[in-house]
Amino acid sequence: MPHRRTSLFAAAATAAVSVVSAVAALAPAPAAAAAPIPLAQHRAPEGLPPLPFGPRSADHLTVTVRHSGSPLTDGTFELYCHPDGGTHRSAKDACDKLDGMSRWGEDPFAAVPRNAQCTMMYGGPATAHVTGTWAGRPIDADFSRTNGCEIHRWGRFVPVLPATSS
Repeated sequence: MPHRRTSLFAAAATAAVSVVSAVAALAPAPAAAAAPIPLAQHRAPEGLPPLPFGPRSADHLTVTVRHSGSPLTDGTFELYCHPDGGTHRSAKDACDKLDGMSRWGEDPFAAVPRNAQCTMMYGGPATAHVTGTWAGRPIDADFSRTNGCEIHRWGRFVPVLPATSS
């Protein structure tokens, strides 16, 4: 009778199937009706209305505007998105604007490049500083209206930043 040779690969495959079958037999069966994991209780940050549900969104910005020419738009405002809220006067519109500006791999808050050729026009003394987190990234951006590029950049962020004609 001829000798039958078993390949090393076939022997290893057979052993692997045996081990997987044995481990599967030892695994406990899942519970029929597992209870949901309770969420931790969260409180609203100081001065904000109570949270409607769950924790505040990670999309949170603090917007500080100075010298805009209007006491209604000067000051520090909190903007929360997803869900929209905070002390920002146009939270829903501001969040919608930021959502529309957000693109994978791009920073909508990026400063004007140093080598940009900008018109020498002055848009007024208004300044803004935006800090916080947007789309999982830390934000620390300064805005001004000192030349054409900065005026254009400011305008792209209206209504996050106030429309100003100063």
